[in-house]
Amino acid sequence: MKKHMRELQNSMNEIKTVAVTGSSGFVGKHLVKALLEENHNVIEIDIDKGYDLSNSEDIKRVPKYDVIVHLAGKSFVPLSFEIPYDFYYYNQLLMLNVLELSRKDKAKVIFFSSYLYGEPEYLPIDEKHPLKPHNPYAQTKLICEKMCEGYSRDFDVPVIVFRPFNIYGPGQNDNFVIPSILKQLNSGKVCLKDPRPKRDYIYISDVVNACLCSLNYCECPFEVFNLGSGSSHSVQDITKLIIELSGRNPIIEYSNIKREGEINNLYSDNSKVFRLLNWRPVVDLREGIKIILKDK
Repeated sequence: MKKHMRELQNSMNEIKTVAVTGSSGFVGKHLVKALLEENHNVIEIDIDKGYDLSNSEDIKRVPKYDVIVHLAGKSFVPLSFEIPYDFYYYNQLLMLNVLELSRKDKAKVIFFSSYLYGEPEYLPIDEKHPLKPHNPYAQTKLICEKMCEGYSRDFDVPVIVFRPFNIYGPGQNDNFVIPSILKQLNSGKVCLKDPRPKRDYIYISDVVNACLCSLNYCECPFEVFNLGSGSSHSVQDITKLIIELSGRNPIIEYSNIKREGEINNLYSDNSKVFRLLNWRPVVDLREGIKIILKDK
């Protein structure tokens, strides 16, 4: 184990040219910052940076890279029910372009997928759990995973797929639970729907560190890893914790409206990612929310 950890540390110190799609997004910004701090060369592939990954002319201008981390794509689940065509078309097209670029550059792909397990058949959820995507967005992610598997098998493109559970942290869109609660605190009233669903929340820096650990992993040409905290918390638990740590005393209202297809409880089994990447989450929910509150 000590030898493995030394080898891992040495490999993490190897300087890479890393392309990041969706570099202006929530995860992308945090990842780019961490990559630069590790002295890696970074290519930001984002519309804000002058690259439209769906445009063939823009693709031709992407410099050669060693690794590409694919984060770009349509991701807001409720919207995927309203405009499914856009989700299916756009997410598959971007994935195909990333894989083609990587095939030509003989480069590695790190793809950020999503939670794909549906209603759990057992807990904690490991990577061998049956896949049961339960919305159009998740279905597009599964299709993209299959594309990755095909390119790895047929063209020797090394691929790592991460299936993150619920990522949170500074800079996240207000549509998500934790930033939504934080935003409403200022009004003195927090309105939420169902207080019961329990999710596995993983802090953004832990997600970024997993990505850094995977840059030089080469034991298997195609590998899938869950990324979670290994525990679950309900909406009500999170709300109480935020109120406690913020020192505020808002009115809390729950409509008790249950979303169609809602999952009551889920959390990740991280044993595989720990065994192969020597990664484990270090920021628990209390500490993560403290950091966000300080950042406000």
